[in-house]
Amino acid sequence: QVQLEESGGGLVQPGGSLRLSCTASGFTHGYYAIGWFRQAPGKEREGVSCMRRGDSNTVVADSVKGRFTISRDNDKNMVFLQMNNLQHEDTAVYYCAASIVDVCSTWPPDYDYWGQGTQVTVSS
Repeated sequence: QVQLEESGGGLVQPGGSLRLSCTASGFTHGYYAIGWFRQAPGKEREGVSCMRRGDSNTVVADSVKGRFTISRDNDKNMVFLQMNNLQHEDTAVYYCAASIVDVCSTWPPDYDYWGQGTQVTVSS
């Protein structure tokens, strides 16, 4: 059974940093791409960043470019989202998602499995 579990969320002041982790388990075949998404209250789910398993190419949304960095440790089946210079507008529930097709996408329907999410709150 495929499972994704996020961790690392919390409360941080503006300008602060957090590192989110996503642990994947249950994948038995082939490669998969991992994406990070976020959803603020009253807003649609937004793609933040994604990364293929097969190479280091990434996609980063313009809204977080230069502040957020995605990385992965394939040996440990973990994906990370380093978030620096956090702002109020970054407040949201952050989700990791996995696609059985190793194609990087920030469109939620392209993903097959989702974690439960972790809350990130940026507030002074």
